[in-house]
Formats: sequence, C-alpha cells, structure tokens
Amino acid sequence: MREAASPSCLHCGTPLVRLELPEAGFDHPYDLVCFEDACPYYVRGWTWMEERFGVKSSYRYRVDPRSGFASPLAVWSRNALRSSILLEEAPEGAGPKECP
Repeated sequence: MREAASPSCLHCGTPLVRLELPEAGFDHPYDLVCFEDACPYYVRGWTWMEERFGVKSSYRYRVDPRSGFASPLAVWSRNALRSSILLEEAPEGAGPKECP
C-alpha cells in the first residue's frame, strides 16, 4: 500500500507523525503515529489497560506506512517515545538565514 499524502488518525483525525523505529526487529525505518493527547483511543487506553492488565499504561494509534496495517503502540507516559518523532525535512534552501 502506498503511503497517503497526509494520513490521519482513524479515531480523532489528527495528522499522523513519523516515529523512528529501532533498526533491530523492523524491516522499515518508521511508523506513522498519533500523538494527540486528546485522542479518544489514547484516552480510553489508560482505563482499559488498568482494568484488564493492572498496569498504568495506554496505547497510541499506529500505522505501518507500507502495508497500511494499524495496531496499538504501547506507551507508559504522555511523553513516552516523543523523542523518536522524526521532524519533517525542510525544503531545499529553507535553512537558517544570515543577518544582512
């Protein structure tokens, strides 16, 4: 499946961001993930995980950009995995400008 131009979360409509994956264990460099803290999927995940497994964790909506397969991404805090978000690359010549 080809990656959509701007895929969004099935649960809240927020644009998905690229999350870098570790090289070991994955055959692709990133997944697409919803990091919207108000997303109902993420919000209800805290209760679901506590009631069923007795753990204080939740999950975020994740999609493999090549196959389109969606699955939960376990998180243990609001900020978990945010350091692995891949920033969009700036267009050619859009770097810092020098003062005149």
